[in-house]
Amino acid sequence: MKDRMSTNKKIKQGIMYVVLTIVAVYTLFPIYFLFVNSFKSQKEIVASPISLPSSWDLTFLKNAAEQIKLGESVINTLVITVVAVALIVLISSMTAWMMVRNKTKGSTFLFLCFTAAMLIPFQSVMYPLVSLMENLGLKNTFGLILMYGGFGLSMTVFLYHGFFKGVPLSLEEAAVIDGANIFQLFFKVVFPLVKPITATVVITNAMWIWNDYLLPFLIIGNNDSKTLTLSLYYAKSLSGQYGNPWELIFPAVLICVIPILVVFIFLQKNIIEGIAAGAVKAEQEEQNGESLVERSHWIRTIPKKF
Repeated sequence: MKDRMSTNKKIKQGIMYVVLTIVAVYTLFPIYFLFVNSFKSQKEIVASPISLPSSWDLTFLKNAAEQIKLGESVINTLVITVVAVALIVLISSMTAWMMVRNKTKGSTFLFLCFTAAMLIPFQSVMYPLVSLMENLGLKNTFGLILMYGGFGLSMTVFLYHGFFKGVPLSLEEAAVIDGANIFQLFFKVVFPLVKPITATVVITNAMWIWNDYLLPFLIIGNNDSKTLTLSLYYAKSLSGQYGNPWELIFPAVLICVIPILVVFIFLQKNIIEGIAAGAVKAEQEEQNGESLVERSHWIRTIPKKF
């Protein structure tokens, strides 16, 4: 009986490994296809698109970097990504914390508004929003950062809200007794405790902003301060008159993908840990039966001065 159970278990594990291997190959094949063709000439790509290149020549990567103005595009994209992510993290974390610690009908309604905003597709507000930004004179890099900050708030507030429920109130009360004001309480006591979810928020929003094409296309367009995706789109040499110049397209796309791919590979563990930790903390808070409504109003007594 035990031998039969052991055999069945091994068969199930074998089937699972085969399925996971197929899924892994299916997922990684586009990256392989992009990588190997970034080192081939046009003729070699057409002749054998799947095989390895005959020589690992960096000339194609160099030509593609010149065509998309790599240095300028990377700086613009980096500035937009860093500032927008910082804006999202700062505003959403403080907003979620105050909503958790001030359990009123107003805070509940506000949280429902943030949650409902996640269900609104961007396409439904795209043209009115672009028209508004044009009337305000914000169809530029600054306006793009503000729009990224606005669109990233709803999901980020939702994530922080669940995580802040697991932060012990006793720590905050102790800090207030020691004389901490509201800013010291948040930045020195509360915010350091939510590093896992902050890492998740930073990674997911950075990947979205770095790879985004539609919003920069609508707001920045063909201005001088292009992002990587826009530079790739507007590079005239990448749209050949008699066909696609694959020897430039593949390495240009690879250059755009490499930075965020490297970040994701090294930090993907934080995404899973952050979301899982937030769910566990929220569940523990509910199981403990601690009434946030009864204990939340103490925060109003915190000194507001710096």
